Amino acid sequence: MKVVVSIGGSVLVPEPGADRVAEHAAVIEDLVDEGCRIGAVVGGGGVAREYISAARNLGANEIELDQLGIDVTRLNARLLIAALSEESVTAPALDYEEASEALRRDDICVMGGVAPAQTTDAVGAALAEYIDADLLVYATSVPGVYSADPNEDEDAIKYDELSATELVDVIAGLEMNAGASAPVDLLAAKIIERSGMRTIVLDGTDPDRIARAVRHGEHGGTDILPDGAGAEPTYWASDEQ
Repeated sequence: MKVVVSIGGSVLVPEPGADRVAEHAAVIEDLVDEGCRIGAVVGGGGVAREYISAARNLGANEIELDQLGIDVTRLNARLLIAALSEESVTAPALDYEEASEALRRDDICVMGGVAPAQTTDAVGAALAEYIDADLLVYATSVPGVYSADPNEDEDAIKYDELSATELVDVIAGLEMNAGASAPVDLLAAKIIERSGMRTIVLDGTDPDRIARAVRHGEHGGTDILPDGAGAEPTYWASDEQ
């Protein structure tokens, strides 16, 4: 099966250090050893936000800020590459065609950002659509998709399951609230909707959750089900794995 894992920068590198990066790399390599082809997309996290804030104060325009954020995502991607085996690419893919070619060679593909005005949330969804992946996993710092920002609203309701159309509606509502934190952005949600991509949003601070989600469909997060899909995980999830 083909799997795209989108790892938030704050999940992969919550603070300077190698431990969390090594743990995520180990999970990815284990899944590859079990027969998966993996594309990983890495975000910028807190480091990107700090650089962007500093550059904005220095007068950089929005495109320049976007490019700065892309540079940080690619640095984080290089950290993940450094932790992976020789089956990985040696540098982050710069576009979807390059990423697809790496997967065709059975390499572990790693990407950061691609273009201004596009987050790595959207890159993950677009890569999954481009390679016709079986599963897209968002490893975030929250346990799933909520009706409101759970960090701000104690009454926020977590969704165990949503259709892709419902995901778009929920994310659109969150993004209209100033300062609200959505687990994926609206463009990513719309790509998921149009592609019919089965998607899981989970808390990736424990990388083993990613492995369990891929192997067995067990994750404690939110399932995004395409039209016509059953609630049970499809063929990739097996208790025998």
